[in-house]
Amino acid sequence: MTNSPHIDPICGMTVDPQQTPYTYEYQHQVYAFCSRHCLDRFKQNPAQFLTKDRQAPLDHSTSAQAYTCPMHPQVQQKEPGFCPICGMALEPLQIEAQVDESEYKDMFKRFWIGVLLALPVFLLAMSHLLPQSDKWISVTISQTLQFLFTTPLVFWAGWPFFVRAWSSLKNRSLNMFSLIALGVGVTYLYSVVAFLFPHLFPFAFRHATGEVPVYFETAAVTVVLVLLGQVLELKARSHTSQAIRALLERAAKFARVMQGEQEVEVPVDQVQVGDVLRVRPGDKIPVDGRLLEGQSAVDESMVTGEPIPVEKHQHDEVTGGTINQTGSFLMQAEKVGSDTLLARIVQMVAEAQRSRAPIQSLVDQIAAYFVPVVIVIALLSFTIWSWIGPQPSFVYGLINAVAVLMIACPCALGLATPVSIMVGMGRGAELGVLIKNAEALEKLEKVKTLIVDKTGTLTEGKPTLTAFFTQQEADQDEVLRLAAAVEQQSEHPLALAVLEAARTRHLLIPQIQHFHSSTGEGVSGRVEDKEILVGKESFLRDKQVQNLQSFQEKAQELQRQAQTVLFVAINYQTVGLLAVSDPIKKTTLAAIDALHRLGQTIIMLTGDNEYTARAVAKELKVDDVQAGVAPQAKQQFVQHVQRQRGLVAMAGDGINDAPALAAADVGIAMGTGSDVAIESADVTLVKGDMRGIARAMLLSRAMMRNIRQNLFFAFIYNALGIPIAAGILYPLTGLLLNPMIAALAMSLSSVSVIANALRLRYTKL
Repeated sequence: MTNSPHIDPICGMTVDPQQTPYTYEYQHQVYAFCSRHCLDRFKQNPAQFLTKDRQAPLDHSTSAQAYTCPMHPQVQQKEPGFCPICGMALEPLQIEAQVDESEYKDMFKRFWIGVLLALPVFLLAMSHLLPQSDKWISVTISQTLQFLFTTPLVFWAGWPFFVRAWSSLKNRSLNMFSLIALGVGVTYLYSVVAFLFPHLFPFAFRHATGEVPVYFETAAVTVVLVLLGQVLELKARSHTSQAIRALLERAAKFARVMQGEQEVEVPVDQVQVGDVLRVRPGDKIPVDGRLLEGQSAVDESMVTGEPIPVEKHQHDEVTGGTINQTGSFLMQAEKVGSDTLLARIVQMVAEAQRSRAPIQSLVDQIAAYFVPVVIVIALLSFTIWSWIGPQPSFVYGLINAVAVLMIACPCALGLATPVSIMVGMGRGAELGVLIKNAEALEKLEKVKTLIVDKTGTLTEGKPTLTAFFTQQEADQDEVLRLAAAVEQQSEHPLALAVLEAARTRHLLIPQIQHFHSSTGEGVSGRVEDKEILVGKESFLRDKQVQNLQSFQEKAQELQRQAQTVLFVAINYQTVGLLAVSDPIKKTTLAAIDALHRLGQTIIMLTGDNEYTARAVAKELKVDDVQAGVAPQAKQQFVQHVQRQRGLVAMAGDGINDAPALAAADVGIAMGTGSDVAIESADVTLVKGDMRGIARAMLLSRAMMRNIRQNLFFAFIYNALGIPIAAGILYPLTGLLLNPMIAALAMSLSSVSVIANALRLRYTKL
């Protein structure tokens, strides 16, 4: 089997080269590595690793499930397990409605059995505090019982910690479990030697009664407290994907397929494109489609966040997973399976949750040095206490070194960013705001300039023909029929308005030959042996069309009324004007007000004419307007604004917006627009409501604030906890930190970071 650059040659993990900075070119082949440690080992002797067979990259199209690490998304494998870098339990790559609780149940069982074993050990260790305790149980029996109870506890209940620690050593990636295993192992081994071979210890190590002290209770209780932290952490982590699971639970399980006059109930995964479905009041709409017959009100809060039901009539689109409320209707299935909006939302959010924010790179660099530094501090603490500490100084040194190892928690540091991203992305999805990756959300916090397209973004994108003017001798129906013939192959919203007007008049639309479209300018073609051109004045002028000046005055009058004008020419002679009005969305003005309150400068960028653009801009109170901009010039304008103002967001919906969306620091697409625009964008507003931009910006600020809070908690916790555990307060206060308390604090620090991240679920946007 040949090596793939997507497989780490050292550990065999699947790696996404776009998500890891660790790449290396060897013999004209670029290899990707999951960590700096694997990269360094490969550099030392590449040939040694290239002779080994490695597993093939995961094929997610055929694999039922795969698992990944929330902190290191480049780590992927086919079976459940733990991350070789940080030791955390892996999570399913494809989130399912039912939570996989196998890891949680295993830790839960180990915890309670550990409690039952640790309780007598703790009581026996503390029995010396009772008066005359030596009369009812001897020290030898007490230590024997502690040894018997602690041994299975450490080597069964705590076994996962040692396995993960060993894996971290093999992969040269020391982590939290390295510290736990080292601390528990040293404490247990010292106690075993003190119990079995007390004669090896000098007199300074002994109590006044002559016995060498053992610390089985420290090892036992530490394991139990770390298990408690794992149980709490796993339970809390399961809530971070609750938003996706809530969406999955919205999906319909069955559909009523019409077979003639009969309704046949089938599983929803058996529905095919083109099937006619019956949807009754209270049903979940099975798939995406369009109404054929009937009308109803549909609860679309799942994808919009808006609780008010939406009226649906014949030919209107409906979305799978939304809830039919009042009427019964027939619909035709248009998108099924993974093509439905609900499935695409789940996929996009899941991918976004696994993405890495740029701030994570700094955290990774710190974490790489954190554990070795902690081990060095623990060794220094042991050395100093053993050298100048009170008697028995060796024991003091051992206990303080173990406390340092226990209280240091790189897991809290590593979790600070990923859990906030997971919860934040899910929160956005609940409100119909889909973010492609965490980098976009981090950039969005810094954006101060928003560029917006007009048609389909500020306006409905469903224009209607409002006026029609021709030369006196021209037949209006004939001109409209020929214009509609050319427009029938165009996807522009204005073309749909012309077609709808022709159909309303019941005109027979002929076929077209030699169709040509100039994006954002106009269309042309040959219809019934006539050359037909429809588009902007500039488009017709470039084609050397005659008689344009006779329509200019009327065109300007219509444009001042915020109407878009299309010129129609037959055989290069201007014969008419089509005035199209695209109403402003009802939510646009409120959205712009909200964006202004967030400190945004809003620039409207449109290919429409100056008069129409300024009329719309005045009504909406945008800060600036650029009209008559060709599609290729939109991208250039975005780049110009970036040079002038810094980070820029761009919102649009059409094919002609795609280059500008890609050029912007954050591209925002209307979910009602073209697929090309959505693919080019970093943020998608499912229902095309501009208020979603304000929500995305608020979410960005809340998420980045939450990440900084988590990082502060993790840093301040370690900055204060490690020195206290090392005994820095002992000369002043006589205070030492018991390793058991340190272990509890270490476990709860991770839980506190997750709990803080979960607050994002309730952020008001």
